Formats: sequence, C-alpha cells, structure tokens
Amino acid sequence: RRRHTRFRNVTGVQTCALPILPLLLLDTDVEANAPVEREVTDRLYGGGEEHRLLQELLLGIGGVRAIRAYCAITGHPAPEVFHSNEGHAGFSGIERIRELMVGAESMSFDAALEAVRAGTVFTTHTPVPAGIDRFPRELVEQYFGGSSPTPGVPVDRVLALGAEDYEGGDAGVFNMAVMGFRLAQRANGVSQLHGHVSRGMFNGLWPAFDEAEVPITSITNGVHAPTWVAPEVVALAEAQGADYHGDDTGAFWAAFDKVPGPDVWRTKRALRERLVDDARRRLRKSWEKRGASPAELGWVDDALDPDVLTIGFARRVPTYKRLTLMLRDPARLKKLLLDPERPIQLVIAGKAHPADETGKRLIQEMVRFADDPEIRHRIAFLPNYDIAMAQPLYPGCDVWLNNPLRPYEACGTSGMKAALNGGLNLSILDGWWDEWYDGNNGWAIPSADGIEDADRRDDLEANALYDLLEGEVVPRFYENNDEGVPPRWIEMVRHTLKSLGPKVLATRQVRDYVRELYAPAAHTARALNSDYAGARELSGWKQSVREAWPAVRVEHGKSEEHTSE
Repeated sequence: RRRHTRFRNVTGVQTCALPILPLLLLDTDVEANAPVEREVTDRLYGGGEEHRLLQELLLGIGGVRAIRAYCAITGHPAPEVFHSNEGHAGFSGIERIRELMVGAESMSFDAALEAVRAGTVFTTHTPVPAGIDRFPRELVEQYFGGSSPTPGVPVDRVLALGAEDYEGGDAGVFNMAVMGFRLAQRANGVSQLHGHVSRGMFNGLWPAFDEAEVPITSITNGVHAPTWVAPEVVALAEAQGADYHGDDTGAFWAAFDKVPGPDVWRTKRALRERLVDDARRRLRKSWEKRGASPAELGWVDDALDPDVLTIGFARRVPTYKRLTLMLRDPARLKKLLLDPERPIQLVIAGKAHPADETGKRLIQEMVRFADDPEIRHRIAFLPNYDIAMAQPLYPGCDVWLNNPLRPYEACGTSGMKAALNGGLNLSILDGWWDEWYDGNNGWAIPSADGIEDADRRDDLEANALYDLLEGEVVPRFYENNDEGVPPRWIEMVRHTLKSLGPKVLATRQVRDYVRELYAPAAHTARALNSDYAGARELSGWKQSVREAWPAVRVEHGKSEEHTSE
C-alpha cells in the first residue's frame, strides 16, 4: 500500500506530497527470546566486542530478513540496491549471498557475490582507523562456524571478506569496513577531502592502483533544512517574494540579496535573544542539578547578552575535534570575553562517547573554565546536548566554530545548520568546509599540517584562531554604520545564505546519491540479476583470469611520444 503525507516546511505551509517510507526497528527484548538474546539491543555503546558483534549480526542479517518480511506482507517491491552506511550493517551482504546460494537459484558463492556486489553501495564515514569496528578473527569464526546465522555460506569465505590481508594489515582481526568495500561495487566518502583520505586509508585493498585511481568516490553530506532553518529566516526571504520549498534550486536563497540590512540584523538579534533565554534556563537547571541553591544563582539572570557577538560550538567530543583548543591561552581568551567595548560570548554544548574517558576529561576541563565567576556571564557549557537544545542554538549564533585536527573530520554537519541561518563559519579547512569555503562566507583557520608535535600544533592553530577573532571577526561584527548595522558583516551573512544554502541540503545529497550511485547500481544489478546468468558468467570469467594470470608476462614494451600541432 502506497501512502503519502503532506510535507510541512518550517513556516507550516503545505508544500509537496512525499511517500511515507517504512522505518523498520529491530528489538530483541521480546518474551520469546532467552535472557542473553534480549540483552543484545539493551544499549548503544559499552557492551564489549561480542555484544557489538551480536548487534551487527542482528542489524545486517536480521535487517535483510525484516525487509523481506515487510515486502512479503505489504506487497512492496523488493529493493534492488542496498546501501550500507559504514560497516555496521555489513553482514547484510552475507545474508543476501546466503539467499542466492541456498534458494531456488542455487548459485555458487562466487556468482552470488557478484550478484550482491552489483546492487550494493558502501559509504565509509570515518577517516580515523579507531572509528572502524574490528573484531578478533576467532570471534567471527565462532559465530559463522557450526550453527551459523547464514547456513550454507562457507566460514572461510566470510572471514576472507573482512581480512586485512594487505601490507600493514593485522591478520588477527576481521575488519567490518574492509568487508563493506569487498561486498560493494560502489563506495564513497562523505566529503571531497574525506574521499581523498579514504583512498589513501584503504589503498591496500587495491595494491596495484595509484591512490587517485582507488575506486572510492565522494558525496558530501547535507542537512534537513525544514528541521534546522528558523521560521524567522524563512520569513525574510518570503517577504521578498521567494517561495520556500526546502529544495536546492538556489532561487529561494538568492532572495536574501534583496533583504534590507536592518531587517537581517533585527532578525539575527531576535534569534540571539531566544538563544540567550534558552541558555539561561538550561544553565540554571544544570547548576541546580549540581547542588547550587537558588540564592547562589542570581548571576544566571545576566548570563550572556543578546547584543554580544555569539560564537557556538556543539558536537560530539572525541579527541580529534579538540573541544578545548580555545583554552590553550586562557588569558587571551578571557581578554576577548571581557573586552569592555567589543566582547564575545561562547555557547558550548557536547557529549562524549560513554566509553571515551579522554572526551569526558575534556568536557570537565571546559566546565571548570566556564565556572570561573569572572567570566561565567560570557561562556556557557550546556550539558545533555540534543535536538531540542540545538534548534535555538544554530540560529542564535553569529559564528560557528569548528577546529578539528585536519584531516580527521570526515564531513561535519553542524556548521551547515548554522550557515542555513546566516551563521558564519570559523573553521579549520576540513570536511565540507574544505571544499565550500570561498573566502567570503566565513573564515578559514590556518592549520599546521605536518607538525608532528601535537602540543606545538595545537599552540600554532590556537594562536591562529585568536588572531582571526581579534583581527577580523570581532571588528567586522562591531563596525556599525549610521543605521546601527555592520554592513560588511551583513554582506557576509547574505553571501553565506546564497552560496551555501543550495549546497548543504539533504535534498542535494540524496539527489547526488541517486544520480551517482543508486541509479548506476540498479542498472548494473538488473544487467547481472535479471536471470542471474550475468552474475554466473562474470564470476566464471574472473575465475579463468585468476587461474591464467600467473602465466601472463610482458615480453616487450615500447613507448612513443606523440605531439600534436
């Protein structure tokens, strides 16, 4: 049954009808399961290697079976293309191989592998090796041997798919990302720079290829505008006759060129004021939870100021994102916060991975700094970062700060949400900012690439951050004209909306996936899988090449140089 819903944008106007797509949620906490089975989905992180492996077996193998059951019940057509985001769902490919091997098709493993690969897309999301799930080979062998969840699929073939059997690899581990690449005919990173990093990171899978020829492309992430664009921002363009559809045609975003500067400035101040009110409420609640009495919290009523340049920083807190880089020179930062004529204020939010003790310590360091009575009216750390907190945060900030250790930011989307609300990015050239910074839509923090001393690198990049704030960001924000508006700042806001608005959207991202990966994968899958003869023929040809390859040799080579007039 095909159902549709009306899609509402942030102003509440009905725009277009979109199909409702099924979201299948897998949960093992049902009475029919044994206690050990019911615990598989009891947490997201922190259960140990075997617990994580069980979750990924459920997601991959159980996910395919859930899709098959849904299609059988509803009559929904079976999917032609499977997209595995990271290796977490990688075992879905093993289950699809099993279906072809033990089903009516009775295919060999090699033929089934070709059929599955043709219709599989794999996306790697991390440039950090530690972010990839790797399990002891013996643990994977334990689960796929004997009473395997995919009976009929040889355990040695499963193990070979995840083997790091290349120079520099670890023979004792099963790598989920490696399996993901081997099960997919098309693969990508999530920004242009991340694609480049991934081609180097996984070059060992294609040892005869130059890095540029490794078959990993890139599609840059995007964000969902109706969720993140403030209604007041939409209203500015609609007052100029623009028609907001949440699309990426650029026509809506170009309308901001016509919005009068005072209107932009008043709107941003109203959004800043909303953020200040929300932050004060959250600060009070946080301090009360920490044991402070109401008599101690009078200062919260004056914390932050809707007329002060507001810089936001909110994200997960792994080490490479460097939450505390801004604290490298506390005295210099305090001077910026407390400047009597042109102060700045910081609103910071974040969460650490439950198992990341270093990330937790970074948050503790930031909280200690923000608690200082001298500056606590100019800096707020908001705990328990979530969507409800984020929705006033992104529109309310004038500048969005991002200072990861380059090139470890695969994409990063927080700055995209700020840009959709006229926030100017102040960021290391990493992830999406590396490809879309143009010199007029924010600032690029110079990075000290190649400096191996981590402390020295942090000092250099922190000083570059302070220099930008002192020399460019702060003066431009406070340089007002006769109307009380900073004209150069407003021009950067307009340019940000016009240049980045059409690019950072999820609609653009999905279109790129469809055109560049999904449609080609569907075409290849149909060519191989219409009657599976193509898959059998391809696997047979590959086998013959492998067998004959040792006899191939180059007996003579000749190079000629040609010139054209």
